[in-house]
Amino acid sequence: MRIIDHEVLRAAAAALIEAGGSTPEEATIVAGHLVEANLAGHDSHGVGMIPRYLQNAAAGVLRPGRTGRVVTDAGAMIVIDGEQGYGQVIAKAATETAIARARETGAAVLALRNCHHMGRIGSYGEQVAAAGQVGLMFVNVTGSPSLVAPHAGFDPRFSTNPICLSFPGADGAPPVIFDAATSGVALGKCRVAMNKGEPMAEGLLIDAEGRPTTDPGVMFAEPQGALLPMAGHKGYGLALFCELLAGALAGAGTSQPGNPRSDAILNSMFAIVIEPGRLVDTAWLAAETRALLDHMRSSRSAPGQPVLIPGEPEIAARAARRAGGIPIDDTTFGQLRAAGLAAGMSAARLDALGLTAGI
Repeated sequence: MRIIDHEVLRAAAAALIEAGGSTPEEATIVAGHLVEANLAGHDSHGVGMIPRYLQNAAAGVLRPGRTGRVVTDAGAMIVIDGEQGYGQVIAKAATETAIARARETGAAVLALRNCHHMGRIGSYGEQVAAAGQVGLMFVNVTGSPSLVAPHAGFDPRFSTNPICLSFPGADGAPPVIFDAATSGVALGKCRVAMNKGEPMAEGLLIDAEGRPTTDPGVMFAEPQGALLPMAGHKGYGLALFCELLAGALAGAGTSQPGNPRSDAILNSMFAIVIEPGRLVDTAWLAAETRALLDHMRSSRSAPGQPVLIPGEPEIAARAARRAGGIPIDDTTFGQLRAAGLAAGMSAARLDALGLTAGI
């Protein structure tokens, strides 16, 4: 395990992404998003994704330099095609567009399709909440093979289909950010566990024959196993609505077999952004929000296990990792160095960035 300062990791990540064909500006945005995911404690969506990104860029299924194309601009409704560009760049800009439009109209509906992997969806919820607005975001995955079995099924039928719900904080308090895959666990967490040589918790995975397992390697084997939906039929229902909203209603396509599959990670998002002052007095809303969150925290709980508000674990992780560094397991570290070499970076350049050999 390596412990790396977040600024050192940010510079190394940007250099790797730039080697994959991005401009310095684009590389900075993508690297910043990935390192922020690591800082928030979500290593599954952090710099460990870079080797896959560079592979996809080399294969032409990720297209650096694309900024997205407006397909429809109809007042409160906006449709944007990401043109298979970096999702972190295009989703950030599209979210900013929805925020500005919601200020004008009171609410905005954003259909964002055909982006390469958007990363941690919570970052866009945080972006909306920072603007004092409410966000509801539903995401599906097209292009890549399915990963998650439907409730009671053995065969993968959709992807991890995350949902993010965000609400602004009251009187300068942190926002409430609920960001979760509708599967019991994200695929990236299986990758992290496999790289560390650790088992997964029970109830998250089945092998290719539908048998429960704790081995994360089943997701990277042939034949592949499957992730299970969170909370059984409830997570399945939410995942299905991600397909209907982000896939069908946004015009991106769903996981049904008539749509082509490849090794690309193409995301689509259906988002609603709301200007709360158009619905309710903002002073009352702040007071009511504060009272509700205080009521949650006042519940009795086990020693050392306080009731937390969604978003608070990420705040604590950021503080700890900014001060103490970001842990990167040796396998992931080696994959980052190998990706740099494959992209044409010299060993000396990688050493200078802190991606040293000797694992």
